[in-house]
Amino acid sequence: MKKILKNLIPPIILKIIKKKPKYGFFGDYKNWQEALDDSSGYNNPEILEKVKSSLLKVKNGKAVYERDSVNFDKIQYSWPLLTSLLWIASKEGNKLNLLDFGGSLGSSYFQNKKWLSHLSELKWNIVEQDNFIKCGKIHFEDSRLKFFGSIDECILKERPFLFFASGSIQYIENPHEFLQQIIFKGFKYIAFDRTTFLQKRDRLTVQKVRPGIYNASYPAWFLSEEEFLKKFESKYELWAEFDSLAGKINLKGDDAYEKGFIFRKN
Repeated sequence: MKKILKNLIPPIILKIIKKKPKYGFFGDYKNWQEALDDSSGYNNPEILEKVKSSLLKVKNGKAVYERDSVNFDKIQYSWPLLTSLLWIASKEGNKLNLLDFGGSLGSSYFQNKKWLSHLSELKWNIVEQDNFIKCGKIHFEDSRLKFFGSIDECILKERPFLFFASGSIQYIENPHEFLQQIIFKGFKYIAFDRTTFLQKRDRLTVQKVRPGIYNASYPAWFLSEEEFLKKFESKYELWAEFDSLAGKINLKGDDAYEKGFIFRKN
């Protein structure tokens, strides 16, 4: 049947079909519910199991590095981010106490641990979904790595002075409201990495993940960089900005990219 259909379809149409990407970011949705209805969502248990399996290999020395549930034989550092973390620690008496929002089961912690272990105090506190928190507490929590169900709980118990989000705020329903809340919390430093942007407008898409990673699709924002930066102007100094590892992102109709920013409270 496939052969018959292939012979019936003109070559130019076949060429277009073959070129159409199956995975990545798609659409320009009017609202979150519309994007959610067109995706499978974040709650696929396969995601947690794959992340857990990959990070346990890192923790137990059987793999070097994990990103998005995939193991690598070489760590891919974000050197501007790591430099910033070390600079912040140097300003805070050789201590680093951060809140990692959406930090999975410790991906960024294990990525940068080698360069931070010498600090006189290292507190890496992750705020995540309930299923990740339960798993993290059982399999990964130790004297440095902690897991919390909310930002307020983490602030109350650990008093972090740095808010950090890597590849996470674009996956929440109201990222602009969320950023305002973070600014209101008054963290001394705020750091972002792997955050997706367009220059002057917001765009809501659905991200379709390659099945080789895990089977999932979910809403994903591309934020206006211009509006993003305006939010911090009155209370924070922009200390550094840098291109994230992914750099430019393939998004039909727009010039999309990943960036990182470091802010210091005025």
